[in-house]
Amino acid sequence: MKFNILTFGCKVNSYESEYMKEQLINHGYIYEDDYKSSDIVIVNTCSVTNTADNKCKKMIRNVRRDNNDALLMVCGCTAENHRDELNDLDIDILIGNKEKSKVIELIEDHQTSHEKYIKFYNDRRLPFEDMKVNEFNDKTRAYVKIQDGCNNYCAYCIIPYVRGSIRSKGFLEAVSEIKELVYKGHKEIVFTGINTGAYGKETGKYDLTDLIREISKIDGLERIRVSSIEITEINDKFILEMKNNKKLCGHLHVSLQSGSERILNIMNRKYTKQEYLDKINKLREARPDINLTTDVIVGFPTETEEEFLECIDYCKLVGFSKIHVFPYSKREGTKAAEMDGHLPNNIKKDRARRLILIDNDLQLKYNQKFIGKMVNVLVEEIIDGKSIGHTENFLKVIIDKELDTNRCYDVVIKEAYIDYVKGE
Repeated sequence: MKFNILTFGCKVNSYESEYMKEQLINHGYIYEDDYKSSDIVIVNTCSVTNTADNKCKKMIRNVRRDNNDALLMVCGCTAENHRDELNDLDIDILIGNKEKSKVIELIEDHQTSHEKYIKFYNDRRLPFEDMKVNEFNDKTRAYVKIQDGCNNYCAYCIIPYVRGSIRSKGFLEAVSEIKELVYKGHKEIVFTGINTGAYGKETGKYDLTDLIREISKIDGLERIRVSSIEITEINDKFILEMKNNKKLCGHLHVSLQSGSERILNIMNRKYTKQEYLDKINKLREARPDINLTTDVIVGFPTETEEEFLECIDYCKLVGFSKIHVFPYSKREGTKAAEMDGHLPNNIKKDRARRLILIDNDLQLKYNQKFIGKMVNVLVEEIIDGKSIGHTENFLKVIIDKELDTNRCYDVVIKEAYIDYVKGE
């Protein structure tokens, strides 16, 4: 039987979809690129914004309309957040973020019983659902989910409600999985999680830095990348590792969310602007060329024009190399949804547009720093005779020459643009 998986949202979802795909192939199912021609369609959903929810619900309807005979399985955050609404969409298997690891059992049970299966868990204190991906098609980079859940309860965010409390993959299990991925040729490991920096926090036996130090001993592993981390989880131990461990990539995504002190407070973010900046400065002392990217929400309830301008000035002060800009999205069930002072869409869109212009300037300024410098590039793919890869600090580099993939090259940067550089 042929199957297709449609994945929305974060790298955690991508990892979980990769696991389901691998399990199905190992049990004799055949992957099909087109969901319209598949016997089984899995939609792994995202609920981080209203836009994400709407895209997922639209895709579910399209699948059922275009392929009425397929076994349709829906899972993920939209399923958790809108379970009652999805219940009316003729879905055969409807689950949330737990039981994705049981994909074979769920599908084969349905093929026998032909009965609709709906299962959700209302307990936030769930165990870590262990999954293990044995190999990625992209030999260069492999993702490892080491953490799930979030305890932060930021006022705007639905994720703690749909992903549960923090929990982590076992230390030895994580090391074992990474060893096997490196043995199979992957040179870069990327840690993923809902709140990656909280790895091990629920037990207190180990933390993210401990895991980084342990896997750094693996021969053949050239890069360790942390996909994202909260500023509150960056401590002196981690910064010292960033300074001394050259396998640890000089690229961190550290969400800011607002550059206004008052807005940070009502967002329930756990730091002040000065505390954030102090940590950033320490990181730059440890790794001067570090690539620091962030998220910013504009148009949060009651945000004034003056506070938005304060945010712009702060982003310039920090000197991010990339800002992911999000107009505030109202999520029912969160504290922010109950606040007064929600702003009209036109104001939110205008502020997003203006901050994106600042972001473009910051990206270009960061990339221009590397003109004339030699960097090490791990080549990932060849397109139209050009080699494309990334540096350890995640500069996208284009080289006008076909080189071997999954191999590192020293490259001199000659030109810089907003979202990539060119080198030879």
